[in-house]
Formats: sequence, structure tokens, C-alpha cells
Amino acid sequence: MEIVIDTSALISVIVGEPERKRIIEVTTGSTLIGPGSIPWEMGNAFSAMFKQKRLTLTEAEKGLSIFKSIPIRYIDPDFVKVLKLSKQANIYAFDAYFLDCAIRYKAPLLTLDRKLIASASNFNVETLEV
Repeated sequence: MEIVIDTSALISVIVGEPERKRIIEVTTGSTLIGPGSIPWEMGNAFSAMFKQKRLTLTEAEKGLSIFKSIPIRYIDPDFVKVLKLSKQANIYAFDAYFLDCAIRYKAPLLTLDRKLIASASNFNVETLEV
């Protein structure tokens, strides 16, 4: 089974948040897919954690190493569809990339982002609860 995984779920696994164990259980044996923006979003998430004093540079470097070990098949977005989704749902394109991927591949979305879960519901995209 293919699962679209977003940055919030990946960060949870990498930094050891409470949902980590369940995310690993849910995704074991599945193919993880997502938009090619994920590596840039990971960098942005780490930089936000620096600002919040939640992460050191050494921890971020370790996190990047863990991230690189997670097999993810990157999907090129359909930018026209992404913009339509973004406009319809009043969300950023970065969130719409994940919805586009889930819709086109008929795959459930694994996210911890409540706003993205609500948007997914509006487009009949299955989400995985953790």
C-alpha cells in the first residue's frame, strides 16, 4: 500500500515525539510517497525548531541523517491542480502538494496537521489517524 506522508509526521518520527511509535507501526510494509518539496520542508521545520530553542544544530544534523534513511518516493506535483486545490481550500501550495499526491495516487494521507486533515476531508481524501 502507498501512503502519502507529510513533514509533520516525518518530524514526529525523527525527533521522537509521542506519535512516533504509532506512525512507524502504521507505515511498516507500505511505500511512502510525497511531493518533492519534502526535503526543503524538513530544512524549514528544523530551522523553526532552532528559533523555538527545541533543537540544536547537532540534533538537526542527526535528524537529517535519519531523514535520509527513510525511503520516500517523490512525486512531481501537478502544479495546475495544486493551485486549484490551494484556491478551493484556502491553503498554501505546500499543503496542497500533499493533497494532490493523495488524490492522484488514491493513497491515504498521514499527517498530524489538523488543518490539512480538515482540508483532506473536504476533498474526500482518506487520512490515517495516529
